[in-house]
Amino acid sequence: MTTLVERIDFSAVLPRARSRRDTETVEFAQAALAAAKQEGLQLAVRARYVALAVIACLLMYINPAWDQLYYVALLGLFALIGWAQVRVGRVGVSRLELALLFCDLALLTFVLLGPNPLGSGHWPAAMQLHFGNFIYFFVLLSGATLAYSWRTVIAVGTWTAALWIIGVAWVWWQPDPDPARTARIAAAIGSDHRMFQLISPSSIVFATRVQEIVVFMIVAVTLALAVRRSNDLLIRHAAVERERGNLARYFSPSVVEELSGHDEPLKQVRTQNVAVLFVDIVGFTAFADARTPEEVVRTLREFHALMEQEVFRHSGTLDKYLGDGLMATFGTPFVGKFDAINALRCAQAMMAAADRWNEQRKAVGEPPIRVSFGLHYGPVVLGDIGVTCLEFAVIGSTVNAASRLEALTRTLGCALVASDDLVRRARIELDEADAAFRPLIEHAPQTVRGLEQPIAIWTQARAASGTAVVA
Repeated sequence: MTTLVERIDFSAVLPRARSRRDTETVEFAQAALAAAKQEGLQLAVRARYVALAVIACLLMYINPAWDQLYYVALLGLFALIGWAQVRVGRVGVSRLELALLFCDLALLTFVLLGPNPLGSGHWPAAMQLHFGNFIYFFVLLSGATLAYSWRTVIAVGTWTAALWIIGVAWVWWQPDPDPARTARIAAAIGSDHRMFQLISPSSIVFATRVQEIVVFMIVAVTLALAVRRSNDLLIRHAAVERERGNLARYFSPSVVEELSGHDEPLKQVRTQNVAVLFVDIVGFTAFADARTPEEVVRTLREFHALMEQEVFRHSGTLDKYLGDGLMATFGTPFVGKFDAINALRCAQAMMAAADRWNEQRKAVGEPPIRVSFGLHYGPVVLGDIGVTCLEFAVIGSTVNAASRLEALTRTLGCALVASDDLVRRARIELDEADAAFRPLIEHAPQTVRGLEQPIAIWTQARAASGTAVVA
């Protein structure tokens, strides 16, 4: 059997393969995070719109006065910032995105501590601190947890604390607009300084401000830990989905579903009866030598795609590609009721697919591709091999015999050689009158290299087009 494997320098290929696998894992995780962030931003901006609408109604309920329209108008700016965050959001460090987050917090600080230009009264600036409006920072913090990394959530907490300290310092720096009123309140209360701090309109109440900052930072760090845990779970889930996708490259969808419900089923080394199918392109070395590498690879991809499709359609496992051929097994990792007949039908379906492919090649002036098949049924050893780089392997004399039977097609001038063991097993699994048995021709036992005893075989001839006769 001719393969391209002989031409490969494995000492150079394996490190590149491992590097490629690590890179693909990182890229897969980044793609999952990017999708999750975009979904989170969309959810965050919708939650923001709802929250802003509720706050607008709440403001008018708490203080039904015309001067509240000033705050309602500023809510529109928060909505605009949220929309901009969705537009510029991406995974990784984005200065524009961080700038918008900072603008969010700075605007809220200004709204909470700055005077209302539509208000008729001239209250001391410290009165803004008496209304407990610091709680609105929690709305922005909660939105950040929906879309940003845990580091950004901590940054939001830190920026909020810094802006609030600056704002409180600015309020403290402002002069008392009515010292006489403050003096009258102090005289009325007497020596109870704690009561004076709570009642005086010019009092900062520093202890309360420190309490606000500390509690906010505690909540921010806790939410950051929750976001980090959520991201870790997302990456693990993405890795599981990638592993599931990798399984789908080798196993049929039904087998993938079953593997997903078991804990490490491939690591259980065991012996069981399976059907083994070898497929190879006849004379591929000469074909490849006369063509450019691009043409060779394109032809192989088309061929492998056709063969792979039939393997999965017949509930088989794609064990490995062998350069210009492949090996498939039926009954791995779990034994089925129709493994032998599935293997036979798969080989015949591959013949039909190759025949159609050759018709297409002929239409564009390309030469036909001759394909040969070898089938055997018997016991094999299967399970994971390797330590660092694991591979699900199927090994044993049954595998070797199937490979030798495929090579025997050259000597016998046929497309398919199947062992009598496989045909007898297929007849047990299915009615002997099935169409799959009609093209088969029985032969006397043949001596096969690597086997102690000659084995009886069945063959299926090639069609005139160069592939095979298919019933």
